Amino acid sequence: MADADLDAIIRKLAKQQHKTLTAAVKKQRDRYAALAVKAKDADARKQLKQIAKDVLEIGTATVKRLQMSADNAAYSYERSIRQAVETAPAKKPAKKADAGKLKTPAKKTAKKSSGKSPA
Repeated sequence: MADADLDAIIRKLAKQQHKTLTAAVKKQRDRYAALAVKAKDADARKQLKQIAKDVLEIGTATVKRLQMSADNAAYSYERSIRQAVETAPAKKPAKKADAGKLKTPAKKTAKKSSGKSPA
């Protein structure tokens, strides 16, 4: 996964969270629906059914917003990387002939002395 794109990972994690959150919303809705079935009077039953409906509506809207945020983050990252790659200076490839040669230091020319020793 070292060479996987981060935007793909963001989308994958968001998809997993989307499934988990949707399951949690449905579980909460089922809980209120079960309470509505057990309710003894009609008003309580009606109120709990409405709560179950509202929980599903609000929960799915929240999950959609979270999914949209993750998609936006992934798209933003992808666009930023694309722009960074496009604006990066291109490197010049090294010439094969120069790569094998070692540079030798320039030879120094010795000063000619007048023949007398300094001592």
